[in-house]
Amino acid sequence: MHDDDDAAPGQGYEGEEEEEEPQQQQHKKQSNTLTLWGNMKTMNLNSLLLTNIQSSTYFKVQLYELKTYHEVIDEIYYKVNHLEPWEKGSRKTAGQTGMCGGVRGVGTGGIVSTAYCVLYKLFTLRLTRKQLMGLINHTDSPYIRALGFMYVRYVLPPADLWSWFESYLEDPEVSDQRD
Repeated sequence: MHDDDDAAPGQGYEGEEEEEEPQQQQHKKQSNTLTLWGNMKTMNLNSLLLTNIQSSTYFKVQLYELKTYHEVIDEIYYKVNHLEPWEKGSRKTAGQTGMCGGVRGVGTGGIVSTAYCVLYKLFTLRLTRKQLMGLINHTDSPYIRALGFMYVRYVLPPADLWSWFESYLEDPEVSDQRD
């Protein structure tokens, strides 16, 4: 038996192992500014899809009026009801042949979906880390959360995707991506 007063703090006696305190994970404080990846003008979207978003009346008029993150969240809640890039039945694929014939997302376009217009609007707002976390942890609508994950997928560096998605892989929230 040893007198504990003889040992210096943090040191044990020879041949005696000191009990280690559980290591606390050191979380470095992350910047609230997100590092974006890829093309800063196109959001890495397909050019046909981007052209349809930028020329849509919905994007140019209604979404243009929305200036804040919270206004866009409300828009998602009230207007988004699927996550497909094109509105159902608006694309003409008849007559396409070759490698593009019948391939989803490739073709002559159609009416771009509300979801993709809002996704691009979020990109124009240049979301902060806190705002993006607010999207993907939102409890009011699975579409709000899904658009947050789509934002991660389209604009954040590929090397960061796992750290954003990992803790949500077994998430019980159900959403149907289609109408």
